[in-house]
Amino acid sequence: MVTDGKDAPLTVLGIETSCDETAAAVVRRDADGQGTILSSVVRSQLDLHAVYGGVVPEIAARAHVEMLDAAILQTLAEAKLGLDAIDGIAATAGPGLIGGLIVGLTTGKAIALGRGVPFIAVNHLEAHALTAGLTDGLGFPYLLLLVSGGHTQSLIVKDVGRYERLGTTLDDALGEAFDKAAKLLGLGYPGGPAVEARASRGRDSIKLPRPMLGRPDPHFSLAGLKTALRHEALARAPLSESDIADLCASFQEAVADIVSDRAARAMALYGEHLGQEAQRVLVVAGGVAANRRLKEALEMLARKQSFRLIVPPPELCTDNAAMIAWAGAMRLSRGIVDDLSAPARARWPLDPDASPALGAGVKA
Repeated sequence: MVTDGKDAPLTVLGIETSCDETAAAVVRRDADGQGTILSSVVRSQLDLHAVYGGVVPEIAARAHVEMLDAAILQTLAEAKLGLDAIDGIAATAGPGLIGGLIVGLTTGKAIALGRGVPFIAVNHLEAHALTAGLTDGLGFPYLLLLVSGGHTQSLIVKDVGRYERLGTTLDDALGEAFDKAAKLLGLGYPGGPAVEARASRGRDSIKLPRPMLGRPDPHFSLAGLKTALRHEALARAPLSESDIADLCASFQEAVADIVSDRAARAMALYGEHLGQEAQRVLVVAGGVAANRRLKEALEMLARKQSFRLIVPPPELCTDNAAMIAWAGAMRLSRGIVDDLSAPARARWPLDPDASPALGAGVKA
């Protein structure tokens, strides 16, 4: 449903429950389009899931039920606002774990109905895609590299609700590959920070493959790298601490090379699609964007290609409600709202017209 848009300042309450973070935030979008985070609360469930080596959907959903009301009350208190000052309620509707999504959606709809304000069902991927507008005031269009536990994609962000996918992973997502590497090496969950920490103490001394390097398409493939890491680990068993550090360093360096090469191809296609007049900006979003070695590699690539690189701060790359509130404010400013029948979606690609071979919007 579309309502009349307005240029007045908007204050939006955001709710995020798509996986294992229970989050709420209040964000204000000024009349000039600039965003301000008034408050942001993230309640981690990490301790509940670490013993299982990954997220257990049923446990996550129950934890959201227990934590969400308190998170909302805390974020309103920190923003020094009551619900009467909120112009809209935005909640993640997908992609994600259905049980968790239902908790956040139901809560958001109930507040919107009770207060008589618009409700916005937010695509979690769109929230990542739009975060640079909140942090850097970035306008459209720009190139997005989305790297998270469930997604590895390059897309052209043309406007709110307008996305063109250039490339995606043909197998594992980047965050998934880090988690599997960590599990293989006995480093626990979550895998990304654990691998990065060990890599800092190791050497890039083990030869690992760089799948898809030099290919004309911009797609990714990480399963072969993961398999090669397993073979190298088995060949060195039992692993010493230095073996583990070297395996992590070599794996991380291979990832940096792969992502740089694939991003370079996406940059070329971006220019071909939009012409050389398009602003040369690469935005990197998603939890894996917090990896320092990957950021260094992309900074080097951006300088070489004369692109501006934008990486939001780590707390806005991982799951959070500030990006949900901002996406809601962006949509609300254009008069785009949803009715209370908006469903929870396990799958919700940003570009539904893309070829099925390019993967679906699945949040792991």
